[in-house]
Amino acid sequence: MAKVIMVQGTMSNAGKSLLVAGLCRVFRQDGYRVAPFKSQNMALNSFITREGLEMGRAQVVQAEACGVEPSVLMNPILLKPTTDVGSQVIVNGEVLGNMSAVEYFAMKRTLIPKIMEAYNTLSARNDIIVIEGAGSPAEINLKTDDIVNMGLAKMVRAPVLLVGDIDRGGVFAQLYGTVALLDDEEQRLVKGTVINKFRGDVEILRPGLKMLEDLTHKPVVGVLPYLKVDIEDEDSLTERFGRQSRAALDIAVIRLPRISNFTDFTALEATTGVGVRYVASPRQLGNPDLVILPGTKSTIADLLWLRQCGLEAAIKKLSAAGTPVCGICGGYQMLGRTITDSCGAEGGGSVDGMGLLPMVTDFAAEKHRTRVRGTVIGGALTGAELEGYEIHMGETTLLEGAQPLVKLDSGAFDGCVSGHVFGSYLHGFYDTESCRRAVLTMLCRRKGMDESELTTFDYAAYKEQQYDLLADAVRKNMDMAAIYRILEEGITE
Repeated sequence: MAKVIMVQGTMSNAGKSLLVAGLCRVFRQDGYRVAPFKSQNMALNSFITREGLEMGRAQVVQAEACGVEPSVLMNPILLKPTTDVGSQVIVNGEVLGNMSAVEYFAMKRTLIPKIMEAYNTLSARNDIIVIEGAGSPAEINLKTDDIVNMGLAKMVRAPVLLVGDIDRGGVFAQLYGTVALLDDEEQRLVKGTVINKFRGDVEILRPGLKMLEDLTHKPVVGVLPYLKVDIEDEDSLTERFGRQSRAALDIAVIRLPRISNFTDFTALEATTGVGVRYVASPRQLGNPDLVILPGTKSTIADLLWLRQCGLEAAIKKLSAAGTPVCGICGGYQMLGRTITDSCGAEGGGSVDGMGLLPMVTDFAAEKHRTRVRGTVIGGALTGAELEGYEIHMGETTLLEGAQPLVKLDSGAFDGCVSGHVFGSYLHGFYDTESCRRAVLTMLCRRKGMDESELTTFDYAAYKEQQYDLLADAVRKNMDMAAIYRILEEGITE
């Protein structure tokens, strides 16, 4: 069975996902078969495997860092929030159902056999497993029946690295307080601490590191700087939402309350000459070159929010003046004439859509999950090739005379286009260079720009470069000899 190490954090967004990806890349570079694992992930950013199963994107990123195909074995439980107190529960890539937090908390231990089956299968196939925890292990109200932090570490006998975020302040209190709230057995599992997102001269920090080690009786095994690597994140606390970058081409992505799969736009953000802004009010919207309505876990609720805050009217005004508008998945559904929830997926009822595309959507009880390839056959993007994946519960019907956007390799059609408004169910729409280039070329021509100002690049190769940069930073700033010792020694108590 594989050797194992686990990364836990003092809080959400402390940097667990990135450190796991970095360690995965280092171990892969050192010649090991390595895989990530997270027993339970809560995120609205998800991915469809080649088998048509759904998993969290953080483990997809970590799998890419390992150089292996993503598998639901790496994330057996995915929780997709539908409300502030409820989530859709996905087990081994399949929807189990919608549950309130109380309902899920009461039954989650029944999922331990599925967690262990997934872990043991991965462990038998690999040399090293790098596990990611969730939130903080010191949530004392949630420690009972824990299956993702110390509870999991005990089950698989994983030594733990505890990560704190110095950028948000109070990192010594974070780390010491977390260790202090653990019981004796849990404290023995912690084999080292890591300070993340440090800016400045580490020599000034060293006296504090010594005092922290004296207080926790745990070695500090790394001080990671605030990294400038461009790697997809999935947390709702992502810094991407706060960026207001301006460039030759200005793209505004609507920051819906339940925005999902915002990683759909990472390739656009990485393109020289393109600025991507996430906007949540008409005042922020301005006069962009392209408006994108992204995916959402709550299409009807987010459409009503769009209407109430005035963004719907502002987008329709821009569209009437000729600004291109794009919808992806739930955003695509919003662009149609009506959305009907006849199966009660979002509480039932029917609402008017934005009316920018001649189509209607009706929610179905069965979630549609598939990986696809195709070619754009309508509008200014005609001829562009793309591949992506679908995750939706809606069935969209084009009205008479409407033009589909994409012809899939299967012979089916996807999306709709009408003038400068277009939409698709395909996540990853902008990841394929051909399709991304076609959209940006259209925008350049509309604006009278020289297309040569935009950089054509291979997004897959770009991501590989970023993983290597991350691994370089981990090697330079972590005590990798200590990490390998922790792996070799495991848990002996």
